[in-house]
Amino acid sequence: MAATEAADPLLMLGVGLIEKDTNGEVLWVWCYPSTTATLRNLLLRKCCLTEENKLLHPFVFGQYRRTWFYITTVEVPDSSVLKKVTHFSIVLTAKDFNPEKYAAFTRILYIVSQFGMETVILHTALMLKKRIVVYHPKIEAVQEFTRTLPALVWHRQDWTILHSYVHLDADELEALQMCPGYVAGFVDSEVSNRSDLYDVFVNLADGEITIAPLAKEAMTMGKLHKEIGQLIVQSAEDPEKSDSQVIQDISLKTKEIFTNLAPFSEVSDDGEKRVLNYEALKQRRFPPATENFLYHLAAAEQMLKI
Repeated sequence: MAATEAADPLLMLGVGLIEKDTNGEVLWVWCYPSTTATLRNLLLRKCCLTEENKLLHPFVFGQYRRTWFYITTVEVPDSSVLKKVTHFSIVLTAKDFNPEKYAAFTRILYIVSQFGMETVILHTALMLKKRIVVYHPKIEAVQEFTRTLPALVWHRQDWTILHSYVHLDADELEALQMCPGYVAGFVDSEVSNRSDLYDVFVNLADGEITIAPLAKEAMTMGKLHKEIGQLIVQSAEDPEKSDSQVIQDISLKTKEIFTNLAPFSEVSDDGEKRVLNYEALKQRRFPPATENFLYHLAAAEQMLKI
């Protein structure tokens, strides 16, 4: 699926946010564009927050009068900045039936709402094909979070990096460590002590992201990363933008980065691919963090001369 197809505004009809507060009240917070009272009441009914003592349904979808609806519901961690909100549901309505696509879209807002500017750490790690480990004691939370991360590098369309449920058993870890970069989910807290397994560790339960010491040089943040982080946060917080438009904004910024890298590449000696001309990159005199990032991006894309 191409990014342009994924973000087709002609298929998206609307986006809405439902919150449940600490008093147990469920409120329709906002939507774009406006929706009918009938459809709003139906979506409130479907989101599972209005039912007492019911199981949380992370993702549901259905159809009403030829309008498809997709609802992702999450529990807000205690560490979140949303102190008065216990749960929220992100609602998308669309003309087409595509649960996987819209499930990925809705969870992007959840990541940004929890980590804000630190989302750029995850984006950078994914761009550089680093190893990301996500921990939470609840498997549902791990799987909902991990399956979203590849959408931050939508241009690659690569879900083979996703290992959303891993145990600390030798055979599983051996298979995992054969992968050059991955997103791996664990429910065993002991994984936090296994720094050999990750470059970036996400403690989802505590809302913390840690960069491993050996990865800090490649993951050095600078002006470019700040720009990317601001774009992600501003786009996600814009009530007039659907989740698909947020993904498109991130994708366009990502393509811009590759455009910046292109002038410093040349055809390899065997003529089979383009490789980085490091001297040309150095002569451009980018800020050190930007030059460092572009160099490691070229390495991730196998553009270094052997």
